[in-house]
Order: sequence, then C-alpha cells, then structure tokens
Amino acid sequence: LYIIASPNNATQRYLYRVPLKGGKAVRVSPADQPGRHAYDISPDGRWAVHTWSRFDMPPTVQLIRLPSHAVVRTLEDNAALRTKLAALQAPPIEFFHVKTPEGVPLDGWLMRPVDFDSTKAYPVLVEVYGEPAAQTVNDAWGGASTLFHRMLADKCYLVASIDNRGTPAPKGREWRKSIYGSVGVLAARDQAAGVRALAALHHFVDTTRVAIWGWSGGGSNTLNAMFRDADLFKVGMAVAPVPDQRLYDTIYQERYMGLPQDNVAGYKAGSAINFAEGLKGHLLVVHGSGDDNVHLKNTVQYVQRLIDAGLPYDLQIYPRKTHSIAGPSARTHLYTRILAHFEQYLMPPVE
Repeated sequence: LYIIASPNNATQRYLYRVPLKGGKAVRVSPADQPGRHAYDISPDGRWAVHTWSRFDMPPTVQLIRLPSHAVVRTLEDNAALRTKLAALQAPPIEFFHVKTPEGVPLDGWLMRPVDFDSTKAYPVLVEVYGEPAAQTVNDAWGGASTLFHRMLADKCYLVASIDNRGTPAPKGREWRKSIYGSVGVLAARDQAAGVRALAALHHFVDTTRVAIWGWSGGGSNTLNAMFRDADLFKVGMAVAPVPDQRLYDTIYQERYMGLPQDNVAGYKAGSAINFAEGLKGHLLVVHGSGDDNVHLKNTVQYVQRLIDAGLPYDLQIYPRKTHSIAGPSARTHLYTRILAHFEQYLMPPVE
C-alpha cells in the first residue's frame, strides 16, 4: 500500500510504502529531497509521475520506477523559471513554530524584505485560509501567490501565514476534529494568537501595523479576525468571503458545522455578518459578480449590514468573474488593488 504522509513535519509530504501483510512504513521519496512530493501512480504500481517542489523552488516533474524511485526521464525541470527567480535575490522563506496560550503548536512561514534590517519595525501582512479544506503553510511552490507575496515583501513589509487548528495538516485526529462546529471562531482565535507569538519571537514585528487577507474561507476568516481582534488587525482584505455560513454549500458547511437547526449557536458565532457592527479597521471586500462558488449575495448582505451600522468600507466588484477572478487583467488589477489598500492604511513602508 502506498500512502502520502509526513510524520515529522506537517508542512511537507512524502511517499511511503507499507506491506499488506503488515510491517513498518518505509519512506520511498528520496531522503535528500525535503519538501512536498506528489505521485500519479500507474495501475500496476510500477511507474509514477513524480512532482517535487519547495516553497522557493518550482516543481520538477519526472517519470520514475517504483519502488526504487529510479528516475527514468525528467519531464519538466522549470529551468527558465528558476533562473528568473534567482535574479530576484529574495531571502529564503523562514518556517517557524509558535504555540497558542493553551499550548497548541502552530506552523507558519515568514517572508522578509530583500534589504531587511533587524533594527527596524516592519508592518505585517498575514495571509489566512484557516478552514478544514486547505493549508497555507506548505513547503511547496505556490506559483502566482508566492510571487505576489514576494512582491509585497520587496515593498519593505513582512508577509506571514499561519495554519490554525482544523486545517488538513497531518497532525492527527484531535487537530482535525477540534474545529467541528466552530468554523470561523477557532481560526480567528488561533490566527491572533499566532501573530502575537510571532511578535514575541521577533522585535521587528510591528503589532501596531498588522493587516490580514484571504480568499474564500480566508476571506471569511479575515472578516472574523477583524471584528474579534480589532486591536490587532487594523486592515483587512476579504476576497469572495462567506459572511453567513447558512448561505454556503450544505455539503461543505454541514460536514464541518452539523445541521443549522442542531448548531444554531455555532452558525451564529462563526458568521461575521452577525458581528458586522464590531468592525473597526479598514476593510476591503472583493467579489466576482459571477461567482460560481460563493454567491455574490454573501457580500451584498454583509456590506448592507455595514451601511446600516454607519461603518465605512471599500468594495471591489469584478463583473462576470467567477470565484477565481481569473484572467491576466483581472488578477493584475486585484493584486494591485490589494497592494494599494495595504499601503494606504498601514502607513508608508519602512524607508
């Protein structure tokens, strides 16, 4: 039996094989290739298309033999992209580990500016997802997202991300089950605790200038973080959020929250629309009018609550764009809009 696992580092993934007759799992992925490995294995188990990457290293794709992991052919080495990345001279990503006040360990990563000066205090942008469907703290190539965050770091900001409890990190049953019934509540608590713990590790983290942004579930947790820890998260950018969990797909929401009628308090506590009046910071909400995953009515109803409460906000709509807000012009416009919001409200970058 072949399995993907990572017993010692939740940010990484490796291939293991276990004898069907019983016995100890044996790592198949090469010991000298730390990072994230993925395999498309042939039906007879003799061949696989192997993809390997790291946070700062684009994927290498190879055809390999199993179980020896011998390379038959390199299908893609991304040499041209690697050359371009080397020219950026970006500091290596820094993975870190912190604990919540309850002693729960959290994984995170931190990007520093190219001309980083440890004697200065830097504003921080936190990327969040925080839901049971995905991690953000992966030792794997992130493509456009990685490059966007590198660009922000080059503007003399710190960029960080933290995986809270409930995300699909290989940390065991208790880690995964802890978020059941409290989606939106536990994530916000852990994100705030993680940022404060990071600041305790590094004096150059300016906790008076912290922004948070996320997409989809990350947009939802951006809203939750801003009203739950308004004194910490001064600026937020929520893309395609779900402010009311009753308006999202039942197959997802009920899987992690139970039935609405059985968890009335949980649905209310985890839905930012019920606490819109508590918003204090500078919020930008982004949505595609043709979103095929999170209906636009989520954002419309949320901003209406802000209007009713007399609170200011910024809104960016992308006509006819789906949940991914795809396309070169739309994505460039979105990233530029996020950067402008960040720079406007977090004060000028460090000189």
